Amino acid sequence: MEPSLARYIWTHTKKQQIWILLIVLLSMIPYFMSFDLPKLIVNGPIQGKGFEQPGATRPFMKLHYDLPFIGDVQFFSGFQLDRQETLLALSLVFLFLVIVNGLFKLYINTYKGRLGERMLRRIRFELVDRVLRFPPRYFKRVKSAEVATMVKDEVEPLGGFIGDAFLQPVLLGGQALTAMLFIMVQNFWLGMIAVGIVAIQIVLIPRMRRRLIVLGRQRQLTARALSGRVGEIVDGIGAVHVHDTSNYERADIAARLGLIFKIRFDLYQWKFMVKFLNNFLAQVTPFLFYMIGGYLVIQGRLDVGQLVAVIGAYKDLPGPMKELIDWDQDRQDVQVKYQQVVEQFTVEGVIAPRIGALTIDDPGPMTDPLSAISLSMADDGGAMLLDRISLQIKPGETVALVSTSTGGAEALAEAFARLDWPNSGRVVSGAHDLLELPEAVTGRRMSYASSDVFLFQASLRDNLLYGLKHAPLTSVSYDGAAADQRRWHITEASRSGNPDLDIHSDWINYGSAGATGPHDLFEAVRQVLDAVLLSRDILDLGLRSSADLTRHTELARRIVQLRAALRARLEHEGLSALVVPFEPGAYNKEATIGQNLLFGAAAGPELADRALAANTYFASVLRQAGLDRTLYEMGMQIAEQAIELFADLPPDHQFFQQLTFMSADEIPAYETLLQRLKNRPYEAVSENDRAMIVSLSFAYIEPRHRFGLLSDELMSKIVSARNLFYENLPPELQNAVERYDPAKYIAAATVMDNVLFGRVGTNHPDAPDRIRSIVYDILDELGLYAELLNVGLDFNVGAGGRRLTGGQRQKLDVARALLKRPDFLILNRPLSALDQRVQDKVLQNVLEEARRDGRSPAIVWVMTNPAMAMLFDRIVVFDSGRLVEDGTHETLLAGNGVFKELLS
Repeated sequence: MEPSLARYIWTHTKKQQIWILLIVLLSMIPYFMSFDLPKLIVNGPIQGKGFEQPGATRPFMKLHYDLPFIGDVQFFSGFQLDRQETLLALSLVFLFLVIVNGLFKLYINTYKGRLGERMLRRIRFELVDRVLRFPPRYFKRVKSAEVATMVKDEVEPLGGFIGDAFLQPVLLGGQALTAMLFIMVQNFWLGMIAVGIVAIQIVLIPRMRRRLIVLGRQRQLTARALSGRVGEIVDGIGAVHVHDTSNYERADIAARLGLIFKIRFDLYQWKFMVKFLNNFLAQVTPFLFYMIGGYLVIQGRLDVGQLVAVIGAYKDLPGPMKELIDWDQDRQDVQVKYQQVVEQFTVEGVIAPRIGALTIDDPGPMTDPLSAISLSMADDGGAMLLDRISLQIKPGETVALVSTSTGGAEALAEAFARLDWPNSGRVVSGAHDLLELPEAVTGRRMSYASSDVFLFQASLRDNLLYGLKHAPLTSVSYDGAAADQRRWHITEASRSGNPDLDIHSDWINYGSAGATGPHDLFEAVRQVLDAVLLSRDILDLGLRSSADLTRHTELARRIVQLRAALRARLEHEGLSALVVPFEPGAYNKEATIGQNLLFGAAAGPELADRALAANTYFASVLRQAGLDRTLYEMGMQIAEQAIELFADLPPDHQFFQQLTFMSADEIPAYETLLQRLKNRPYEAVSENDRAMIVSLSFAYIEPRHRFGLLSDELMSKIVSARNLFYENLPPELQNAVERYDPAKYIAAATVMDNVLFGRVGTNHPDAPDRIRSIVYDILDELGLYAELLNVGLDFNVGAGGRRLTGGQRQKLDVARALLKRPDFLILNRPLSALDQRVQDKVLQNVLEEARRDGRSPAIVWVMTNPAMAMLFDRIVVFDSGRLVEDGTHETLLAGNGVFKELLS
């Protein structure tokens, strides 16, 4: 990278710098004229010079020059104006120059702001591009947060300085040469004019600056999102290179930088528009002084000295020298920051750009063997992982890599996947060094999965299809304003040195998964999910999720049919008591009091969970129904009994699993609250304390908690209050709750809640599992199994996939590797988080799935269970970094080597 910031700026922006410098020089002409014009106004029409005779006129805008050897040449005789007309004309010229100077300032500031933001976007993209090309071992020593901070924060000041790098000294120097001193004069009426203009500025400018606050907040949030995304790329760099998705990441980063650029550019435009208006208002005052004050002078009610003093009072002395000093300080500061970033991003062995170059067309199959030739690898501490290994994997061959605790099978798998580079020797595909092959070849024709799984914070579907996103294969059609916006983004990306790849295009390589398009991709996805035993997990996630009605219309349309089928199946099997359905005119004993009162799913925070008890409207409904005091007293009884029963138990006691209305941590707080409220009248209790107590009664379920607090009369009152709640529901809460309707899909509720449309009985411990099994059968019978699986695939896995279990993450990684249908499938202890029985089943399924439809990829599997190596054509055994055995299962069993010892 270029070590000098000034040279880096000049290299990429010299044309723009020259242009803006010319504009600055050009702006000095009207800037100087605006200072010279007051002299003409004061000395001319105001003091009467040239208008000594009554009715005298003088030419205005007369153009004549004294040319050598020719003499005086007149180009335009001008307009003959009397004294007052000349005053008005010169004042209007002054106003015109103020506007011109303001527009010059607006253009210069906006231009340099845009220039700085383009360069900041270029620098950030170049840094992320280098991250994508760093050698693998670099990421073992660096923290992702540090890299993200450098990209996001440490280069931030550069954007503000780049536009000023060459412009500011020229601009400030010009202002210093053209600045003039004004003298203050006191006059009441002219002073009132100044006060009026200042008052306008005080009222108007702060209102306009509110927009700047909003844009500043947006800038902060988008920059924070960019930092998180960059951190994900660093943490998941292995998956990026294995799946050849570096261009997808480049497109994503370019899109995010484009959004930040737009927000920041809007911020610059608005900021300098406010500044322009502020300056304009400030300069309108001298215009009024000249015109009105001059008129007063002509009328003899004001002398010239007072007028000049008032004009000078409104102008501050420019401080160009101070600003030049500040500029030099900023220059030194950003140069240090830039050098620090350059030092951190200067790494030996950076991957050549051609390795990750965008390739649209799929490369041909890898028909050559994959070979390790005298391969040696060591960890960062210098310990040998592999010692001069030579090994060949033929296309279509299945190879089990088995090693002792000090073996080297995992290191070999990482070398095959290019996740670690050799210390000596090399890995080749035929005659080609693997490290020299483009990622378009290795990322599409090879696949890798390991126990160390990284998932991006996106849906299950996005993570599963990630290995298919190599290049934008189908472009998006844009119309109208969207097309203009897309063209703008392309232009700005080009000017900023970013690729113009469209992140909204269809990047999925359907052919790689054995599909022809989006319509038949799901079948391929379902096959690999079944193979890794992940389908049932995803179905469970789908049942616990809320379905997006815009995407899963069929499920929502047939929800009533699902409910009826479930009721029929439960009745047929004599299990009707497992589910207590919701009925509009009845109390559901298996639901909480709060759920019975609301009788709907909260679609917003206003009525969700404990916010329900604190809601003002809901509290008024309880008062009208005569339930406010009743539920408060019930809450007090619940608190007393819960504290009496559970206060002395340790926080991890299993009884707390039944205490749904109060956690172990909340017991001391409720104990204190109870002591404070015990003898206090209901009317004297604050609204917050009432809400805390009433929230306990809202979570009460009689069959589960069995405190004997729910009577038939109370249940009837609760049903009446429910109806009262919906009769007068205010407009602001209309979208905060979806009322239960037996004939409708409740979008705010989960799929399982929609299917059940009721609550599972608490007296049947195995009821949830039995009902789930029945629901799966019904979904399959009605042809909605795939629809629910799709709902589950929408589940967001969270940061790093932490919302999934370790076993689910590993299954998903194997499914992602399998979905690509690679020529070489490398699996490095991919299922270590699962129990051995499940591992063995998945291993068999993967071997079968990989060979479906006549395919025969080479499979290299680092085994956790040597006994399963019998399913492979060949077994390679490692010990202490050396290859000690290589043969079939039968030949290795016939000997007395390491493999036989591992089996015993």
